[in-house]
Amino acid sequence: MALVLAWSTLFTLLTLGMAWGAAALWFRLASPAPWRQVMLGLWAAMALVLVALALLGYRGAALAGQLGLMTLLMTWWFRLTPTHDRPWADDVAHLATGRVEGERVTLDHVRCFAWQTRERAAVRWEPRHYDLARLDSVDLIISNWGRPGIAHVMVSFGFGGETFVVFSVEVRRQKGERFSEFGGFFRQYELAIVAADERDAVRLRSNVRGETVWLYRLDMSRHAIRSLLLAYVAEANRLARTPRFYNTITGNCTTLVFAMARRLGAVLPLDHRLLLTGRLPEYAYRVGGLWPGHALDELTRRGNIVARARAADDDPAFSQRIREGVPGWEGVVAGGEAEALPSVSQQDER
Repeated sequence: MALVLAWSTLFTLLTLGMAWGAAALWFRLASPAPWRQVMLGLWAAMALVLVALALLGYRGAALAGQLGLMTLLMTWWFRLTPTHDRPWADDVAHLATGRVEGERVTLDHVRCFAWQTRERAAVRWEPRHYDLARLDSVDLIISNWGRPGIAHVMVSFGFGGETFVVFSVEVRRQKGERFSEFGGFFRQYELAIVAADERDAVRLRSNVRGETVWLYRLDMSRHAIRSLLLAYVAEANRLARTPRFYNTITGNCTTLVFAMARRLGAVLPLDHRLLLTGRLPEYAYRVGGLWPGHALDELTRRGNIVARARAADDDPAFSQRIREGVPGWEGVVAGGEAEALPSVSQQDER
């Protein structure tokens, strides 16, 4: 009985592995569509034959065949390596890289596109310098395109309420390639960290793509904000040196930030909302990371910046205008300088 149970368990696991292998071949096999379909058909046919052999009583042959095919598949799988050498789409052509010199951070490639449509933009990348002595805010930006529980997460750092830079962890697509959440499980894409101007990264989502965008100011001390920014720069430089695959679960716009925060010493519990990124504000609220003194419903309602972003559009004061009325940013004057209210933690530090 125990032997039959062990055989059944192993056979079931290998059969599930064969099903996973079919998806891996479909999403990652570097062959033109007709040949990829042929390979997938052969793989499926062999998997079905092995299942039939098992059902006919040839258990040893079925297991041996499955083990042999899975060994071949995994040999191919683990030989796949990420690269920076591909014809990348314009919006991910450059990875963020930077350096710190005293109180100045220089980011070599900040994306400053003027988007006209989802696919067309005036392309501009430029180096930008930021004064760490003026770094005093960090915002969580959540963008949802209509899929329940799924959203894109960005982090924006502010310098005196006048200058902002957004970091976005993204799929590094090739020219003409479209994103697939399922493909993200199968090493279809490389990982990118992009630094961008808010009139690019936020306006693209709120004004051009028609997504719903929320902005939440985080309650962090100046020291913690500085540490997080420098961690982003270090992580971006590391990625520029050593490419990585994007993974829908383990290497995405949320889990990468979570890993950085933990390395900085933040005590953050694991939670399913780290994967259901659309619910990340609930998680941030639970751990005390959002601006204090407000219920989550109010933070979400007042943090919806879509109407303000559309009204501001390409206004040079875009960043100030989208923050009007957002908790923690009540002192922002439209089109002028920000007089952001310090959080409790920042007041304590001062």
